Amino acid sequence: MSISPIRGALAVAVAVLALATPAVAAPAAAAPTAAGPAGGGASALALPEPTGPHPVGTTTLHLVDDSRPDPWVPTVKSRELMVSLWYPSRESRGRRAPYMTEKEAELLLKENGVDGMPARLLSGTRTNAVTGAAPLGRRRGLPLVVLSPGFGAPRTSLTGLAEDLASRGYVVAGIDHTYEAAGTTFPDGRTTTCVACRAEDFGSKTTRGRAADVSFVLDRLTGEDPAWKHSGLIDPSRIAMAGHSIGGNSATWTMLNDPRVRAGINMDGSFWIPVPGKGLSRPFMLLGASESHEPGGTDPSWKRDWQRMTGWKRWLTVDGMGHLSFTDYAPLMAGRIDFEGFGTLPGDRSMEITRRYVAAFLDLHLRERPQRLLDGPSRRHPEVRFWR
Repeated sequence: MSISPIRGALAVAVAVLALATPAVAAPAAAAPTAAGPAGGGASALALPEPTGPHPVGTTTLHLVDDSRPDPWVPTVKSRELMVSLWYPSRESRGRRAPYMTEKEAELLLKENGVDGMPARLLSGTRTNAVTGAAPLGRRRGLPLVVLSPGFGAPRTSLTGLAEDLASRGYVVAGIDHTYEAAGTTFPDGRTTTCVACRAEDFGSKTTRGRAADVSFVLDRLTGEDPAWKHSGLIDPSRIAMAGHSIGGNSATWTMLNDPRVRAGINMDGSFWIPVPGKGLSRPFMLLGASESHEPGGTDPSWKRDWQRMTGWKRWLTVDGMGHLSFTDYAPLMAGRIDFEGFGTLPGDRSMEITRRYVAAFLDLHLRERPQRLLDGPSRRHPEVRFWR
């Protein structure tokens, strides 16, 4: 897999066009090619199974915010979002949810110059959630986690994490930030493309826009006119946000502007808008790749904003994980596509670590369950380094 510049040295388009830190941008290379039999298309792709005790259900929402125009295409007078929900279910049998549409997969691969991998192979990835399955839970009994993907990436890039959290008893809302993903397909068949990928100034604009998207989604899930018929299961007092890359960066700004979000996680993203001097007093975790996010590493924004986080906090890095190791693409594509962004850890191990530490943080702060895993180094996870 190659890394090609979006704009100068500010960001890089990797396997899913996820935003990297400015200092770790690399020069362009040849177009990536898929490895394996017939260009990697001979065998099916499948996400690792969830590790929690519950089956997982899923549904998709099309939400329209008439209060604001689209930030990337001002002629579009309402902001439209596609949101996937994952939740604990009573049913383990039924139709597995599609991973993404073939058009979305085609645009994702094309945007990133991936040759030799059929779009149908990626779109046909086997998931673990049953479409429309009956949810399990009591009224206001389930915490809610919002997931925001990397720049250029679809909401589906964090499906493996979302399914695992749902199997552990969380409702998870994954947001496609329209015109920031390579492709987003709507129920009427339209598929939007990544307008933001061509923008000169995308960092702070994306951060502010995602905060507005998240707040709108929370309104539609926990407000008086909920968009999901089972929204009554959500406990509106227990909400957290986690994101990858620019999605993780957006978590602090969202928390500063929406007090409903009690805790946040940034997975390997640079902070584009500094935490203000008044600080951020709610729990926050930094979980990053070691090459860029160790203290004194190539991303100074973590040290800057860490000093302004005044509540419970952790700064962790994982030896052998790359920028994309926090997404589905490490277990799905590592070995099929040659790209350093997958790191050196096996993809399944990267996902295991991501799932375990994200779940531990959420269990601690949304369920008040003590987590020894977050107290210090673990023999079971020697790759994880505690810096603060």
